[in-house]
This record gives sequence, C-alpha cells and structure tokens, in this order.
Amino acid sequence: MPKPIVAIVGRPNVGKSTIFNRIVGERVSIVEDIPGVTRDRIYSSAEWLNYDFNIIDTGGIDIGDEPFLAQIKSQAEIAIDEADVIIFMTNGRDGVTPADEEVAKILYRSKKSVVLAVNKIDNPEMREQIYDFYALGFGEPFPISGTHGIGLGDLLDAAAEHFPKEGEEEYGDEVIKFSLIGRPNVGKSSLVNAMLGEERVIVSDLAGTTRDAIDTKLVRDDQEYVIIDTAGMRKKGKVYESTEKYSVLRALKAIERSDVVLVVLNAEEGIIEQDKRIAGYAHEAGKAVVIVVNKWDTVEKDEKTMREFEEQIREHFLFLSYAPIVFLSAKTKKRTHKLLPVVDMVSESHSQRVPTTVINDVIMDAVAMNPTPTHNGSRLKIFYATQVAIQPPTFVVFVNDPELMHFSYERFLENKLREAFGFEGTPIKIFARPRK
Repeated sequence: MPKPIVAIVGRPNVGKSTIFNRIVGERVSIVEDIPGVTRDRIYSSAEWLNYDFNIIDTGGIDIGDEPFLAQIKSQAEIAIDEADVIIFMTNGRDGVTPADEEVAKILYRSKKSVVLAVNKIDNPEMREQIYDFYALGFGEPFPISGTHGIGLGDLLDAAAEHFPKEGEEEYGDEVIKFSLIGRPNVGKSSLVNAMLGEERVIVSDLAGTTRDAIDTKLVRDDQEYVIIDTAGMRKKGKVYESTEKYSVLRALKAIERSDVVLVVLNAEEGIIEQDKRIAGYAHEAGKAVVIVVNKWDTVEKDEKTMREFEEQIREHFLFLSYAPIVFLSAKTKKRTHKLLPVVDMVSESHSQRVPTTVINDVIMDAVAMNPTPTHNGSRLKIFYATQVAIQPPTFVVFVNDPELMHFSYERFLENKLREAFGFEGTPIKIFARPRK
C-alpha cells in the first residue's frame, strides 16, 4: 500500500521547515527567519520506528495580502487535501493568534486527523504556555523545540496513531501493475485507450485533464495487468495549482503502487529538463522502467531518425541506461502492440532471483578480469556475494572493508551482472558489507 502522508501546516514563521528538516534528517527545506520563505510544497521520505512515510512541508497559511500569500495558501490547502495526517504547527512564544484560528477553521473543514504542535518551547519553564492552545479544539498540544529537537518523538508517535492500517494487497502477485508518468499532454491517456481498445479514460487536448490516478484492468494473452494513469507532472509555477488541484505526490503514489513505470515522452517537443526529473522519481523508487516515445507519427523521419533520437535519450537519461525504449503513436496505434511484451520482460527482470553459487561465479570471473582497486596501500577483497531481495534485484557483496569499494568498481560489477543475467529494464542495487 502507498506510504502514509504527513503534511506540516501552519501560519508563516512558526518553524515548519525546521521541524521538517529534523524529521527528514537533512537540510531539505530552506530555513530563514522571514515569513513566507517556503513558497512551495516540499516533499521527502522519512522514517519513524517501523513506519515509512512521506512528509510535506508547506508555505504558511495567512489571511493578509502580502506577496505570494494567495499562492502559499493554495499550496497548503492542496497538501492538506493529500495528507492522511496533518501536523498543525503553532508558535508557543506568540500564543494563539488570529492567524492560528483561521488555519484551525481550514483544518476543521478538511475533516482530516490533526496533531497540534506548539513549537519553540525550548525549556521546561515554558511548558505552561501550551495550555492556551487547547482552545483551538484539537486536543492535547505537543510542546516541541525545532531548534533543540525536543518532543519530536512524542509528536511522531501521535501522528503514527492516525496512519492508515495496512490491509490486504489490492491485487495478486501475478498481476503486473504499471503506471504512466510524464509531463501533461504527452498522450498518457490516449496511450491507455490505445492499449484498451476503447475510450475508457477521458482524452483532451487541454493539458492537465487527468487529475487523479485511475486504475484500469486489462487482460492480454492470459496475463492480467492493472494500468495506473496519473495526472501529468507539471513544472512548479507553470499553472496556478489551486485551479488544477494537480500534485506531483499523486504521481509518486502511483509509482509506489507500480511494478513497472512507463516514462512517456513527447516526440514532437523532444526532451526537456522536466522529463529527466520525472524519470528520476521512478528510478529512485527502484521500479522497472520503460521509456515510451509517443507521437512518433508526427515526426519527419528518415532511416537515421530513430537511432538519433535514441542516442539523445541515452545522453540525457544516463541513469536509465538499463531501460528499453519503445517508439509508438497512441493516436494511430502504430507500434502500440510492442509495448506490453516489453512490460512483461522488464517485470520479469525486476523479480528475477539468481542462485548464490551462480552469482559468485560471475563475481569471481569479474575480479579475475579486472582486479579490485587499492587505496592507501589497502586492496579491496571480495569474499562472496548473495542476492537478498527482488523488485529491484538487490545484492550484498561481503568485503574486507566497504570503504574500499569505489563507485566505479561497483558499476563494473553491476555491468557484469547485467551481462550475465540480463536485468533489462530494472535498476540493480549493490551494497558492500564487512564480512563478520
């Protein structure tokens, strides 16, 4: 099931970004003592005890007419709409302000689970200041200090109580789930319809028509599929989000639920930076990937055009060197029949498991061909390797000192594993561990 989503919401300058960075464990949000500095929602993954969840930092909600406040308010409202749990952040030094009360009204209307945090309670003598916050109507306020990291454990415990309970898997293991991601208007919905052979998904020339992820079942040659169509990922600031209610996070949810991700490009427009950012989400999630070049019918071609376009893709998407490329036209349905066999292939690669003895034969042959590197007089020694997971295939290599495993040698081992076992369309993870 998708990870739970926590949104940190509050008026400007109550310390939301500081708390976000504390929970995530790195400096992701810009922290500055100026109201409104966080103008966009910022997403990250986080862990607490046995929970993995996504967390959203938002711009502050305010009722004034300062620059950006309308946009900031719409950003925060979308984050509220997406979240399973909301951390309502207030400032203990200021007490309850009219702006806090306005935020509370918005949260009442959302009918979401809310955990109230009172920030900047930096020492025990200040704890009496939290009692006024009971008046906001969200139960017990949790005193915290973003500066000193105090009280975050209790706050996250309270948030985790509201996480959705894990249920049964929506679909069986034999069903291949794949999503289509890409910029708006690259033809994702048209491609779904071409595969289905019917107008199941609304298709429009207006960018951003598909607003939510849609599951569509498909059976072909006795293989069951679930197609997860998603709202197009739009570059921040391109469209006023309160109108479209569009969100990257919805696409991220679809990626999490998928076995295979189709990264759809528009052949008419070529490759832009946003395409690479979108594809990066699928790669970082460890999903099998197919790059789909749609609207190929609109491109003037000669015998070199496809090869040249493929070279451009390989140049721009170096991190997806393992992903096969399919050129097609959803509109004319030309070459669309080639897509599902490729989905089958990369799904099989994503779940492929290799016996330990065979892995070690390949690794030892690789070491004999290209001896391990040395650093400061010490040579890396590889004792043995084993596969510890699938989806994606994950390998642990036991060595004398993990610090001696240079990324270039790790890439060499990955290439040798791919040469031996294929793994087309799936990322591979390799971890060096000391032998005990």
